[in-house]
Amino acid sequence: MVEIVPLNKKWNYLRKILERSGPFQQETFEPSGEILEFLNNTCKILVIGAGGLGCELLKNFAMMGFKNIDVIDMDIIELSNLNRQFLFRRKDIGKSKAETAAEFINKRIAGCKVTPHFCKIQDYDESFYRQFHVIVSGLDSIVARRWINGMLISLVKYDDDGNPDVSTIVPMIDGGTEGFKGNARVILPTLSPCIDCTLDLYPPQVSYPLCTIANTPRLPEHCIEYVKVILWDKENPFNCALDGDDPEHLSFVFEKAQERANKFNITGLTYRLVQGVLKNIIPAVSSTNAVIAAICASEVFKIATSCYEYLNNYMVFNDIDGIYTYKYEAEKNPECLACSSKVRTIAIKNPSSMTLQDLIDYLCNNPEYQLKNPGLTTTLNGKNKTLYMSTVKSIEEQTRCNLTQSLHELNLSDGQELVIADVTNPNSIIVKLKFTDNEVEMY
Repeated sequence: MVEIVPLNKKWNYLRKILERSGPFQQETFEPSGEILEFLNNTCKILVIGAGGLGCELLKNFAMMGFKNIDVIDMDIIELSNLNRQFLFRRKDIGKSKAETAAEFINKRIAGCKVTPHFCKIQDYDESFYRQFHVIVSGLDSIVARRWINGMLISLVKYDDDGNPDVSTIVPMIDGGTEGFKGNARVILPTLSPCIDCTLDLYPPQVSYPLCTIANTPRLPEHCIEYVKVILWDKENPFNCALDGDDPEHLSFVFEKAQERANKFNITGLTYRLVQGVLKNIIPAVSSTNAVIAAICASEVFKIATSCYEYLNNYMVFNDIDGIYTYKYEAEKNPECLACSSKVRTIAIKNPSSMTLQDLIDYLCNNPEYQLKNPGLTTTLNGKNKTLYMSTVKSIEEQTRCNLTQSLHELNLSDGQELVIADVTNPNSIIVKLKFTDNEVEMY
C-alpha cells in the first residue's frame, strides 16, 4: 500500500534546514519559512542539457522543492541513451529530450512546472537568460560551455567605479563527467574564475592529419576518418550529408572502414568505435552522473537559500580505484578572453612568413584560445576590413585569398588589434599583434 503523505508535511526535511539554525550555516543566514516559499513559488532554475546529467538534475530539483524549472536541449532521444537517461522510454526514441523530460517530471511531481526548450542555447538572447536565479550546466561540449559562460558575463552590469553590480550576476553551476571521473564548479561571473579562465584544463579537440588519414593510417580512428572525410563525399552513397544517428550511414562507414583496416592490418575497429568517432561520444556511467548531479543540486540549493557556504570553487570526483574527491580554489586569469578587459597579445616572430591561415591555426590549436572557427576583422586606414569569415558564404569566397597572404602582405602592423568572432563566445574578443625578433614558440 502506498503511504499518502499530507501536503503540509511534504517539505518537512527542508524545513529542518531552512527554519532553524545550524552549526555550519552562513553568518548572514536567518532561518525563516519564507525561504521555502521562495523555492516553491519564485526561484527560477535553468537546466542546460537533458542528457545523463540533465535527467538527474531535473529529478533532484523537482524533489527538492524547486517548482519553476526550465530545461533546454537541442538533441533527440536515441536507443543508446536509455541505459542511463531514466526519464526516457523506448517509445520516446526520436522525440525531443527537453520536451520528453519535462513531460515526465510534470506528470510525476505534483505542482512542479518544467518548461522545455527544444533548441540551441544560442537561439536565445540576454533577456531570456536574465530571468533565472541560477543556471546549471550539464553540457558535454566545451564550445557550448564557453558560449553560455560568455553570455552570463555579458549580463553583468557595472557601477560608476567599475565594480560589478552583484544584483545582475546570474550564478552558474557547471557539472561534467567522463566515465568514472567527474567535476563540479561554482561560477559567479566576473567574481570567480570562469570557464575560459581555466581553459587550459580542457585538451584541444583531437584531429588527425589528412596525409595520415589518406596515405599511412595506423589507428582504427584513421580508417573511420578516411570514410568520413574522403570516401563519403566521393561515393555519396545516400545522396545526403553523413548522419551519425542514421543506422544505414553507420553501417556503411563501419563496412568501408573495416575494409581499409584490413588492407593496412589495423585491428580494434568496432561498431561502437565508429559511433564514438562520428559523434564524438564521451563515455558515460550512471553512478558518476548521479554523484555529480547531486553535488550540483546541493550547490544550487545553498546558493538559492544562503543556508550554507557554497563550493569555492572547483571539486573533482574519481571512483576508478575506490572513491577519491577533493576541492580546490581555482584562480582568475587576469588575461582571460571572456572575463578580463585586458587585450591579449600574440607575439609574432616573422610577420613576413606567417600567413593568415597560420594565425587562424594558432588561435584554434593553442590551449589558451581553443577557438573553433574564428572570423577576423580589423581597422586599416580608418576603415573596417574583414580579413576572413567562413560563416557567411559570400564573405568567405571574397576573403579566402587572404588565407595564403602573409601578415605583412595584408598590411598588418606591430600593435594591430584584431576583432575575433567565434562560436565559443557570444561577444567578440580583441587581440593585439606584437611583432618581435625574439624566439616565440607558436606550435
